[in-house]
Amino acid sequence: MKVTFMGAGSTVFSKNVLGDTMLCEAFHDCEIALYDIDAGRLEESYLLISKMNESINEGRATVKKYLGVSERKDALRNADFVVNAIQVGLYDPCTIIDFEIPKKYGLRQTIGDTLGIGGIFRALRTIRVLKDFAKDIEEVCPDAWFLNYTNPMAMLTGYMLRYTKVKTVGLCHSVQTCSEGLLSSLDMKDKLDGRLEKIAGINHMAWLLEITDKDGNDLYPEIKRRAKEKNAKEKHGDMVRYDYIDKLGYYCTESSEHNAEYNSFYIKHGREDLIERFNIPLDEYPRRCVNQIAGWQKQYEELMAGGKIEHKRSHEYASRIMEAIYTNTPYKIGGNVLNRGLITNLPYDACVEVTCLVDGQGIQPTFVGELPLQLAAMNSSNIYPQMLTIEAAHTMDKQKIYQAAMMDPHTGAQLSPDEIVAMCDELIEAHEKAGYPVL
Repeated sequence: MKVTFMGAGSTVFSKNVLGDTMLCEAFHDCEIALYDIDAGRLEESYLLISKMNESINEGRATVKKYLGVSERKDALRNADFVVNAIQVGLYDPCTIIDFEIPKKYGLRQTIGDTLGIGGIFRALRTIRVLKDFAKDIEEVCPDAWFLNYTNPMAMLTGYMLRYTKVKTVGLCHSVQTCSEGLLSSLDMKDKLDGRLEKIAGINHMAWLLEITDKDGNDLYPEIKRRAKEKNAKEKHGDMVRYDYIDKLGYYCTESSEHNAEYNSFYIKHGREDLIERFNIPLDEYPRRCVNQIAGWQKQYEELMAGGKIEHKRSHEYASRIMEAIYTNTPYKIGGNVLNRGLITNLPYDACVEVTCLVDGQGIQPTFVGELPLQLAAMNSSNIYPQMLTIEAAHTMDKQKIYQAAMMDPHTGAQLSPDEIVAMCDELIEAHEKAGYPVL
């Protein structure tokens, strides 16, 4: 069995996914191909994964490294699974561009990796790379499963599923941790064991539709009471999602700093009171990038220091999907797939996040039916900008970039159509000059 990790310079994440894989009994003797375009980061990952292979797997796996476009096909050749964790353009220059140019137009963001103007341009420059990945996969490992972890999840996964022949599923961390985080933050940890839940929607805005305790009692009435009380009493880091519970009736999977910019409600010109009231961290993602870059070398040195590199299997889906398919052992995930009627009141070609069964037959999504109308409306307000961005990337039509930005709830609420066109043109030019074209 061969696993190819694209974007292996994401060393801590590759450690988690590949460490999980080595701990699967069926994969002790697997081949691991590490691919990146950054020689330094690739070497660090190679040394770490090789050392971990010795520590937790008695050196049984074969670890190889592949650098740059010229070696990409060799990295992919005969792969059974391809894990994608690339970040095209990194923090510098592309994330800086995504945040600083919109600021000139008065458009403020928190994360900018999923929707909004930052998410749109992140998708455009990344899909250009995924087009080449897809051609190589179709040629040298056509039966491989492409496990996509890169954001913007819905746009990238949607593109791969609609416009390539690559077997693709999008994977996110937020589904696994959604209800546990909610119950823990509301001092309801005693309800964690044996709970049952139903989650569906779109990536970063999938909805906790149902949650019951081990005896079948509905937990939402108490959740709603405590969430509203906590928002009224104190500042905390999840105020936007608690406001969702109050106003929409349901909690969603991804954090409040993300969801603050997926709509027109909370970040508004001249409304600093809303930023303060809902504790919204503007420019949060650039801050995280700076801190991660500053702390990476220390983290790497700590991992490599001394003796063994230990690893316990994480909550990531990747190794469990591989194991379920390879050994035909059923496993349930929250996966990003094409809708195709799974959620009946969302667009047919949308990329949705639903429960999927994984086994030797592959990944089979489950039928959901209708979402509550207000939740379908929230999802749809994000889906159409996503679909327009996918079409822009597929057709290379600049007009569709403008339209995607105009339809984005936050961007459209803040800027006029002419301002949006001017901002997009400036972003297109800046990405081109930086060496990461979007068209």
